[in-house]
Amino acid sequence: MKFETRCLEIIPRARDMVSYRFPRPNDLSYKPGQYMLVTIEADGKRLTHPLSISSSPTETDHIEFTKRLTDSEYSKALRSFKPGTWVQIDAPYGIFTFQGEHQKIALLAGGIGITPFRSICRYATDKHLDSSIMLLYGCRTEDEIAFKTEFEEMQKQNPNFKVTFILSEPGDQWRGSVGFISADLVKTELPDYDERVFYACGPPGMIKAMETVMTSMGLPMTKLKLEVLVGHT
Repeated sequence: MKFETRCLEIIPRARDMVSYRFPRPNDLSYKPGQYMLVTIEADGKRLTHPLSISSSPTETDHIEFTKRLTDSEYSKALRSFKPGTWVQIDAPYGIFTFQGEHQKIALLAGGIGITPFRSICRYATDKHLDSSIMLLYGCRTEDEIAFKTEFEEMQKQNPNFKVTFILSEPGDQWRGSVGFISADLVKTELPDYDERVFYACGPPGMIKAMETVMTSMGLPMTKLKLEVLVGHT
C-alpha cells in the first residue's frame, strides 16, 4: 500500500546511523525482513529510496527504517528531518523474510545490513518462536554497532537467540571477536552450521565474501538467502 504520513520520531542508533519512525496504518501488513520505498522532499523535488523495515510486525504503533547517513542528496535531506516532516511510503516489498519457516538459521550482517535482521530478531523474540537464531554482526568499530543493547537484551529474553559482534578495527577495550565474518569464525561460532539456513545482508563486497565463505565450507548456495544493499545512498 502507498500512503502519505509524517515523521513521528528520530532515533540515533550508532555513528551516522539513524532510525526514522512513522505512525503505522492499521491496514499495513508486512513480514519481518521486508523493505519499503520511501519518498522524501529535497530542494523542491522528490527522491525515492528502498529501505529495509527495521521495525517488527509485532510493533503495531509504528513502522521504522534505519539508514546510514552519507553525503548523498537523500541522506542530506534526512539529516534535516524533524518530527512532522512529510514522507510517502510504499510497502511492503521483498522476499528476504523469516517467520519461523526453518528450525535453525544463521544471520550474517555487515554494517547497515543489520536492519532487516533487527526486524526478524525482534519478531522471533516477541512471538516466542522456537527456531534457533544465531546472528553474526560485523562492523568496523564499536560505535558503528547499531541496536547493540537491544540485541543483548533479546539474547537474555530469548533462549533460542545468540548474537556475536565482530569488529575489524577494535579499540583497546574491546573483548569480543575481531576480524571479519570468515569460514573459520562461522565454524567456531556455529558448530552446527551445516544444519542451518543462512541469511546474509550487507553491501556488495560483503555479500560476495559470504558466497565465498559458503563455498569454502562446502555448503550449497541453496542454503544461502541474500539481500544486497547497493549504494547506501
